[in-house]
Amino acid sequence: MNINETKICMLPVSVLETNKGQVEGLPKNPRFIRDARYEKLKKSIADAPEMLHLRELIVFPLGDKYVIVGGNMRYRACCDLGHTEVSCKVLPEDTPVEKLREYAIKDNNEFGQNDYDLLANEWDESELEEWGVEKPFDLDSNIDDLFEENQDKDKDDAVVIKIQLPDELKDKEEDIRKNIELTLSDYKGIKIK
Repeated sequence: MNINETKICMLPVSVLETNKGQVEGLPKNPRFIRDARYEKLKKSIADAPEMLHLRELIVFPLGDKYVIVGGNMRYRACCDLGHTEVSCKVLPEDTPVEKLREYAIKDNNEFGQNDYDLLANEWDESELEEWGVEKPFDLDSNIDDLFEENQDKDKDDAVVIKIQLPDELKDKEEDIRKNIELTLSDYKGIKIK
């Protein structure tokens, strides 16, 4: 396999297939996206379709079709948005299946993490939201409504909130816990675990 033989071209959506495990040795695409996140992806593509030329789908030729190795969700969004063709990187036919498996997983890995303090202080929140950046948590949203029923509870009847943070926030766990405890300190009957 010579990766230099990879070609970039526009392909009709009719010749593209999501990875359903049809390439022997390459399991079905393990990624999925639903509801609000999927709508954010569609909005992102609709707002900046040129990004599709900067980050093409990665496809592998199989018969008269091309199986999507990387970009299955972008492909679905493009179809829903009415795109008739999509920019693709076509892998050579002799690409080993071990490499296809590696590309499928690595294409979706998020090795880095956002610095939420930097995002909050130096970036425009409305732009970030529009571009699909999710806040790690939002305690200010309707907190009174969420915990109003717990105001009169005895300590024995306390509501317990268990906090599970994504890996990218583990190094900030102590600060996050303190902020949550401070925010909830006025509410009776709530324990943080």
